[in-house]
Amino acid sequence: MAFNGAPAQQDSLGNPLSALKSNLSMDKYISLGDYIASANSRPDNRDALVKTYGAQGITGFLQMVGAIKANGVADEVTWWEEARLHAKQTFDIPTISAGTTSISAALVGDVVVRVNDVVLVSGSDRAFVSAIAGGVATLVVLGEEFSVTSNPENQSCPVVGNLFKQGSEQNVGHFESNVVKYTNPYMIVKDVYKVSGSAATNIGWIDLGNGDYRWYMKSEGDTRQRFMDKREMMLLLGQKTSNIADISGSEGYFEAIEKRGMVQGGEITTLEQVDAIVKEFDKQGAGAEYALYVNRSQDLALDDLVAQGLGTSGNFTTGVAAQFGAFNNSAETAVNLGFRSFSRGGYTFHKHDWKLLNDPTLLSGSDFVGVAIPMAMVADARTGDKAPALEINYKATNGYSREMEHWMTGSILGATNATEDSVQFNYRSEMNLVTRAANRHMLIKTA
Repeated sequence: MAFNGAPAQQDSLGNPLSALKSNLSMDKYISLGDYIASANSRPDNRDALVKTYGAQGITGFLQMVGAIKANGVADEVTWWEEARLHAKQTFDIPTISAGTTSISAALVGDVVVRVNDVVLVSGSDRAFVSAIAGGVATLVVLGEEFSVTSNPENQSCPVVGNLFKQGSEQNVGHFESNVVKYTNPYMIVKDVYKVSGSAATNIGWIDLGNGDYRWYMKSEGDTRQRFMDKREMMLLLGQKTSNIADISGSEGYFEAIEKRGMVQGGEITTLEQVDAIVKEFDKQGAGAEYALYVNRSQDLALDDLVAQGLGTSGNFTTGVAAQFGAFNNSAETAVNLGFRSFSRGGYTFHKHDWKLLNDPTLLSGSDFVGVAIPMAMVADARTGDKAPALEINYKATNGYSREMEHWMTGSILGATNATEDSVQFNYRSEMNLVTRAANRHMLIKTA
């Protein structure tokens, strides 16, 4: 308050001096120490930022498993994979009476059998194709009679060879080698972070590193990391779609395996499951080494399984040494990278926990348990050139790349392309993932 109309006096903080004097009146304090502490105290702030959940970024998986980067110059990537060298013929085989030596079986689907071919019927009967007419083949058993009387409909029978009499002509008709064409469109992923000029000049309580207390730097860095994480997750979880106008989506790694690869239902907890997987790998012409990236539950289950096997008959390593070709033949390198390895049936599995599947804000609790990735190159069906199984493609040409575009829009911090008192950090990427020979990959999902 003021006397005789004089303005009220204030301190440097805008507080009325009368109030300040009142607050500092000696009768408000018990001792001189209390008086001094009130006038001379400050918060005891610890400015280090605690990483409560550790390093939270999940990027790096695709690079760890050998995925390469390549440039793209069209709206989609096209690649070619060879078909099976041998094809089965599907027959609709009727019920066979005892003593039958010849039957008529309807041809189902594509016709890949010719007259004089020998096919394997019901698992063990070898039958000669004596005639084909009107979509029906005549099958003559080579043995005394057909051994199975009841046959499933649409039975797929391998063509194991053929038989010709002396002086006969060559086969009628021939087969053309086939390749399978695959395409995958690109997808665009974006994100932004924005800060006002006033907020950009505020100094906070936390040291973000090297004495920098500007909190917006932390938020911008986190936005960039979230963008990179989401970009990698879309390469894994992306799907083609026809349900969104003007957006086609892009096939991610998991979808590629679900469509063309092997899917294991449920965690791997028994030796019988491991053996079944090994047998399936044999069917797919798989390589000798696999990387197993799994969630923690599956990781521990495999540890228990391996320990049990090694503790009894040693059946996980009997007759075969673990292979470390993917790590320059160094077991030590595999260990240093966090892999633990075991062998079974001629295959070596290098196991690693997958942070993405353990994060409770991401895929922990999802249906995805892990993947088995062949650590070998695959051959291109048309050129024969060796190529990695996984290839990350980014749109790029003539020095312009859309792998990781980053620019600022605004009027502060060096940006001069807008008038608003702020700056916006922009992130954009256009990419896709090519999964070659997906039949050799395995996705582990909950049952």
